[in-house]
Amino acid sequence: MTEQALSNDAEIARMARRITRPIVLVGLMGAGKSTVGRRLATMLGRDFIDADDAIEEAAQRSVGEMFEEFGEAYFRDGERRVIARLMEENSGVIATGGGAFVDPETRALILEQAIAVWIDCDIDTLVERTSRRDTRPLLKNGDPKAILTKLFNDRSEYYAQAHVRVLSEDGPHADTARAIIEAIDRWM
Repeated sequence: MTEQALSNDAEIARMARRITRPIVLVGLMGAGKSTVGRRLATMLGRDFIDADDAIEEAAQRSVGEMFEEFGEAYFRDGERRVIARLMEENSGVIATGGGAFVDPETRALILEQAIAVWIDCDIDTLVERTSRRDTRPLLKNGDPKAILTKLFNDRSEYYAQAHVRVLSEDGPHADTARAIIEAIDRWM
């Protein structure tokens, strides 16, 4: 399918009908999972859910507070349960936290029940995007570029297991969303 074909609303609608599982977006913080996810969901006529928002709602605490009070292992366990529930309840687009897909149980669950899409992005863009908000627990202590580079090196082997990989660039979110639809179309 060409890019021109996908710019047509009828072609996007045709593709949307073929997708029968949730689309779960994975990747590092700042890659665009939430912003692109909203645009992708709109294009496909689906619901969008940010897993971190759902986790915070269920726990009545922020992600940062959960990390501080209970540690990462506790958070990842709750995250897995919430993602499982979201995939059961919804066939839309789900944005996950950057570490969700690294957890072996969560990754296996997503790979079995959803279409996993790795939104990849260069480190300098991630640094710029994550500097806009001070809500990233893993970036609070140290040099963000060094931390993000280490996270990329540690996590890319897991992200690479996603069904689909798309590069997020500094363009309109619709371009990345369209690239995801095209990649899913090729994968299917």
